[in-house]
Parts: sequence; C-alpha cells; structure tokens
Amino acid sequence: MAIKFVRIDDRLIHGQVVTTWIKQFDIEQVIIVNDEVAADQVQAAVMQFAAPPGVKVVLFTVNGFIKAYNSGPIKKSTMVLFTNPMDVDKCIEEGFKIGLLNVGGIKYVMGKTQITKAVSLDQTDRNSFKRILERGVKIQIQMVPNDAIVSLEELLK
Repeated sequence: MAIKFVRIDDRLIHGQVVTTWIKQFDIEQVIIVNDEVAADQVQAAVMQFAAPPGVKVVLFTVNGFIKAYNSGPIKKSTMVLFTNPMDVDKCIEEGFKIGLLNVGGIKYVMGKTQITKAVSLDQTDRNSFKRILERGVKIQIQMVPNDAIVSLEELLK
C-alpha cells in the first residue's frame, strides 16, 4: 500500500502541508477526497497550483474515492486529504483501511466547540470520530511534525 499519510485539514493543500508533511513522507501524489472540492473547478485549479512541482493532485468525490480505492492498489507514495471526519468515516465504512489519522485543522464555525487551537468540533464531528476510533484507527492532532502530538481520543472523553 502506497498510502503514507492520511490527514483531515479543511485548508487542504497549504504552506504547512507543502513544506512539512509532503517532504516528511516523500509524497508523490496528494488525493483530496471531498464532494464540494471535487465539483469546483476553481478550487481544483488552486489545489493543483498549491502543490509543489512534481507532486500530482487528484480530486475525488467520496464515492469516487471509495470506488477507485476498492478497484486496485495505489502505487505512488500518497497523502490522502479530507476536510471533515464524516467523509473519513464513510470511506472506512466502505473498505478504506488506515491505522492512523492525523488531524491538522477543522475551523471554528457557529455551533462548534474549540478543543484545540486549530480544531473545533460539533456533535456530528464527534460521532464520526468516535466511530473511527471504534474501528481501531488511532487519531492524532498535530499541525506540523515538530508539534506535540495530542490524542483526539483523550479530548473526546
């Protein structure tokens, strides 16, 4: 399996992702899984532009990713980026196998509660994270590799 890193970050490809995580895992390809982003040609173009030279960016809807993932192995060194835990939960439910999920940022909007400097959750987010944890996936909050790792499971208690 060539998936090296799975992350939730609602900013998707941005400076910290480009300068740290992509280099840390020697990523050749970034797969973005989100229905809205996959349908937005402008945002898709921005994501292509934001990636470093030589890094391929592929956008999928959630169902499109599930179908592609289940149809054959990913061969390139890959980072999979999500914007929210509900999409991760659905992908895992449909066969996506991961052991570790990194959470970088989920912005605050009305109705969410801030649990760390960069992560805010509502009850729907919490429920999805709990299901992901129940499936044996370890979830860590960490903006960049040099930051301390915070266990999401501990914050949900």
